[in-house]
Amino acid sequence: MKRKMTVLGVLTAAAVAVSATVLGTASPAGAAATTLVASWQMNEPAHASVMTDSSGHGINGTIGSTVQTGVVTAGATGYKWPFKKPTALPVEPQRLITVSNSALNPGVRDYAVTFRYRTTQPFGNVIQKGQNASKGGYFKFEQPSGFMTCLFKDGAGSQRAVKSKIATNNGGWHTIRCERTQTGLTMTIDGTTSYRLAGATGSIANSVPLTIGGKSNCDQVTTTCDYFTGQIDWVKIEASS
Repeated sequence: MKRKMTVLGVLTAAAVAVSATVLGTASPAGAAATTLVASWQMNEPAHASVMTDSSGHGINGTIGSTVQTGVVTAGATGYKWPFKKPTALPVEPQRLITVSNSALNPGVRDYAVTFRYRTTQPFGNVIQKGQNASKGGYFKFEQPSGFMTCLFKDGAGSQRAVKSKIATNNGGWHTIRCERTQTGLTMTIDGTTSYRLAGATGSIANSVPLTIGGKSNCDQVTTTCDYFTGQIDWVKIEASS
């Protein structure tokens, strides 16, 4: 049985400030995004084609044929993406998990994405809904040089992005949580270190499926696919009610 971790102790320090205080075992202190939207345990057996939502909302995803399911590592059953350079041809949409459901749009709500992952690579987009040119804005998690970055950009072009100062591509399991509220963006790593950037973003709503493992609209020429290599144990999305 995999351990489900929730992020702890979100602190409102200065922009991209660092803290190391754990406050509890529930959602972060002051968190507003506490209503479960979707929860993907990623514990399906080998050769699964459907990523099942355990929240009860039926927001299931389609698993690309390259994604390996039922992979056990350090006691956790999850999905594995085999190595591929993020900008290498050919384009491989089969490396993606796609989830098409409008409930995954943040809109104007407080909104949080939490996931547990591991990698040894210094590249790749892990999760996103939409891309930079998407009408209605987008959000994404990427790890340039192994440092996780969380970005939310609204439909009017206003954006906030926070980047970890701790590399998380050391091959260990790490839990990442990023929450967008009306006052800013907070990313927490392993429940102990928080980075916050103040400032509001507006409505984010696009017609693009949520993808896990890279971009869906890419050609590796004008737009890179930024494919992810590594493993993911679980993903959870929450929002304000």
